Amino acid sequence: MSLETVSENKAFGGTQGVYSHDSTATGTSMTFAVFVPEHEAGAKLPVLFYLSGLTCTHANVMEKGEYRKACADNGIIFVCPDTSPRGDDVPDDEGYDFGKGAGFYVNATEAPWSGHFHMRRYVEEELPALVAENFPVDMERQGITGHSMGGHGALTISLRNPGRYKSTSAFAPIVSPLNCPWGEKALTGYIGADKAAWREYDACVLIEDGARLPDLLVDQGRADNFLEEQLKTHLLEEAVTKAGMDATIRLHDGYDHSYYFISTFMADHIEWHAARLKA
Repeated sequence: MSLETVSENKAFGGTQGVYSHDSTATGTSMTFAVFVPEHEAGAKLPVLFYLSGLTCTHANVMEKGEYRKACADNGIIFVCPDTSPRGDDVPDDEGYDFGKGAGFYVNATEAPWSGHFHMRRYVEEELPALVAENFPVDMERQGITGHSMGGHGALTISLRNPGRYKSTSAFAPIVSPLNCPWGEKALTGYIGADKAAWREYDACVLIEDGARLPDLLVDQGRADNFLEEQLKTHLLEEAVTKAGMDATIRLHDGYDHSYYFISTFMADHIEWHAARLKA
């Protein structure tokens, strides 16, 4: 697959790059960021995929996430895709929580979204293949994480693909789209009104239906203004407890939904992933 280099900059001894390509999953040009730490020639490194939240592109975490030093210290490649297809021919919505910037990591089946909004296929299939072809990654050592809508994506993608990801974490994830306004709007619009079709896009339901992860790390700020209505972390706590699934879910006083929160705990997450990806 042809890859175009948009930019490359040296950072912490490694290379922070931005790349674009023509996507078969979305039918558009897609842009993503990759940090490759300094490494010995011929080495293959573990890779951590980071999925961003509503309104974001690859650039938000690249500019604010403060992941490069921890990735350099732990020898981990960090991959940051966009959150949706983009372009003049891509349909959009007036709201920030639907359309461009809000792909919700689903494969849309409803018009007009079904023509381009296949972010599930992009993240599960096309992007990993592209990364494997162009960067020094060991695809046997993949981890996944994300924030908010991207946390929902990380949880559901990992739960649907048992054994693929050696480590899974999330920052302030949407844990149950079936039970929050963001999820109801997105899944109705992209998938249709039949809620039975939504179940594969809800982490709590997937766990209830038998999906498991070997362990899980989630950080959530108690001062997050989306916590009660949209994120509902307590539903994930209840689901993992009922399932007997190992999970560390940490709630932090004073932290909100912003990258001030994410950047505070980013190094913790990378080191947690590193311990599992290097095992």
